[in-house]
Amino acid sequence: MAENTGEERYKYGTVKIANDVVSIIAGLAATEVEGVYGMTGGKTRDFTEMLGMKNLSKGVKVEVGEKEAVIDLYIIVEYGTKIAEVARNVQENVKNKVETMTGLNVVEVNVNIQGVNIPKEEPVVEEEERVK
Repeated sequence: MAENTGEERYKYGTVKIANDVVSIIAGLAATEVEGVYGMTGGKTRDFTEMLGMKNLSKGVKVEVGEKEAVIDLYIIVEYGTKIAEVARNVQENVKNKVETMTGLNVVEVNVNIQGVNIPKEEPVVEEEERVK
């Protein structure tokens, strides 16, 4: 069960934001950034995707307190991109989206580059083979 955190007290009660909610927001914000090929997670998460269940928090680990959050992201970048620039853009986008949507203060966004996606080359067909 998701751990409830980020509790706010209002006139009529409280609002609690689950860690999973922050994870999903962070994951979607990270994949919006140009140069990010995808997120990488553990074997269990990859297995659920094979079954057709997309895990929107794949590659995201969060620690949420009452007012603050720390987010760790595990991403794969596109070949040819400036990795430092992509990482900085991911940090900014994730921080802005999570803070805007939840009201939590994001104190850290740690980006871990786990791989580089290299596009597959199309096989070169010789001119003689095309004529046949």
